[in-house]
Amino acid sequence: MKIKQLIMTMIDGFCMALADSVPGVSGGTVAFLLGFYDQFIGSLNDLLTGNMDAKKKALRYLIKLGAGWAVGFIASVLVLTAVFEAHIYEISSLFIGFILFAIPVVIYEERECLRRRLWTIFTLPIGAALVALITYFNTGSNVVSLDHPGVGTYFYVFIAGAIAICAMVLPGISGSTLLLIFGLYISVISAVKATLTLDLQYLPILIVFGLGIVTGIVSIVRLIRTALEKWRSATVFLIIGMMLGSLYSVVMGPATLTDADKNPLGLAPMDLSTFSIIFFLIGGVIIIGMQLLGGMMAKSAPGTDA
Repeated sequence: MKIKQLIMTMIDGFCMALADSVPGVSGGTVAFLLGFYDQFIGSLNDLLTGNMDAKKKALRYLIKLGAGWAVGFIASVLVLTAVFEAHIYEISSLFIGFILFAIPVVIYEERECLRRRLWTIFTLPIGAALVALITYFNTGSNVVSLDHPGVGTYFYVFIAGAIAICAMVLPGISGSTLLLIFGLYISVISAVKATLTLDLQYLPILIVFGLGIVTGIVSIVRLIRTALEKWRSATVFLIIGMMLGSLYSVVMGPATLTDADKNPLGLAPMDLSTFSIIFFLIGGVIIIGMQLLGGMMAKSAPGTDA
């Protein structure tokens, strides 16, 4: 049974990585759909603030989850850069399918909580407006180059890493979508891919990015757990709003792409003529499949894994 739990936890991490590595749905959304989000957030919180026994239990769980995440992320990065640029409109359609099909799932899973405190729906437009405004004021900016970073670039990457990981942990807007908005998505993915092939020129900037991620996790985990415990309905409505706002981010995504020399490709934002209904439906099927998988995993699990 321990082997089965190890495999299932690694699969959870693998699925989270696939979402975290592409703009659209966050790893937190996948954790929510597969039914282990509360355990994930609880383990992060215990690792930071729990007693020694809680820290050990949380660490064992997070190592298993992290191993699956690392495998999924590396697999994604090795193919993402070429696929993302060559088929941007199809992939954007896929992301829209992810988001639009995930929203009803989130509403269904939280229906009792949302129905009891429907008045907290005022946070939904706040979340949507926040993401849409960030996208609007960053759309059209050139992709940030990491080839010869200065102090300002290091600081910008650190802050972006901290903000992006907060989004990756939240079951709402994708951290990768935020990196796309900040003009760092292609640059970071390319830097990671180069480092995996032992080109270490980007290693210092990736270390700074990693430090930003750690800072973001430490800053956000307790806040998320408190918000979900004390103001769950308002938090869920905020998350749904952020998911709706991220649709605008995905639509505008093609306009941020550059070539290998960091020159803008001049692509137009996605419209009805470039929207792919097939890839949109594939995204929906994947979300529905994740929801069904989460249900099956919940039924087969003998108890909370450590």
